[in-house]
Amino acid sequence: MLWGALPYVVIAVVVGGLVWRYRYDRFGWTTRSSELYESRLLRVGSPLFHFGLLVVIAGHAVGLLVPEPWTRALGVSDHAYHLLALSAGLVAGFCTLSGIVLLVWRRRTVGPVFSATTRNDKLMYLVLVLAIVTGLAMTVYFAGVAVAGGQSEDYRRTVSVWFRSIWLLRPDVAAMSASGATYQLHVLIGLALFVLVPFTRLVHAFSAPVGYLFRPYVVYRSRDRHPGGAGHAQRSDRRGW
Repeated sequence: MLWGALPYVVIAVVVGGLVWRYRYDRFGWTTRSSELYESRLLRVGSPLFHFGLLVVIAGHAVGLLVPEPWTRALGVSDHAYHLLALSAGLVAGFCTLSGIVLLVWRRRTVGPVFSATTRNDKLMYLVLVLAIVTGLAMTVYFAGVAVAGGQSEDYRRTVSVWFRSIWLLRPDVAAMSASGATYQLHVLIGLALFVLVPFTRLVHAFSAPVGYLFRPYVVYRSRDRHPGGAGHAQRSDRRGW
C-alpha cells in the first residue's frame, strides 16, 4: 500500500488539485507575499531558502532519475559521485534550513506577518521543515560514516530504482522495502509535502511569468496639468506593442 499504491494516489491528488486550483481559485494562485510588512529578514531568508532548495531539487533529480551505470559510463566513480553528492547536499541543506528558520522566525515574531498566517500555512511549514531536517540529518550522518571509512546504504539501488519504476507503471515495492527506515520516513514526508502543494502557497512553484515577455510595455510619465493650453501641442496617445 505504501510503496505500490500510495504514490499514484499522491500523483492523482497533485494533478487534480492543480487543475482545480487553476480553474476555481486562479486569483488565489499566489505566494501571498508579506514583503510590505517586513523586508529586512525576508531579504536574507528568502534567497537562502530558494537557492538552497534549487540545489536540493537538482541533487534529488540526479540521484533519483540517473541510473548508477550511466554515471559510471561517464567516468564518474562511485566514490567521486558520493563525495560530490554529500558535499553539495551539506551546503545546500544548511542554506535551505537556515533560510526556512529565518522565514519561520520572521513569520512568528513580526505581528502583521503572523496575523496573515493561516492554519494552512502552519501545516505547510511544519511538513516542509520536517522534510528538510530529515534529509539534512541523513546527509550529515552518511557524511560522518564516509569520513570514518565505513559503508553507508546506497539509495541508488533502492529508493532510486523504486522511484523510476513508479513512472514505468511497474512499482518495485521490494526495492523500496529494502531501504532503511530513515529513507522511508523521508519519502513519506516528501509525499505528504507534495499532497499539500496544490492547496497551499507552495503552488507558486508551478508558476512562471511567461506572459511578462509578451505584454505591452508600461509607460510612466507625469500628468499634463494644462492639456491643450498655450505652448502645449496636441498629441495622440501611442499604443504599446
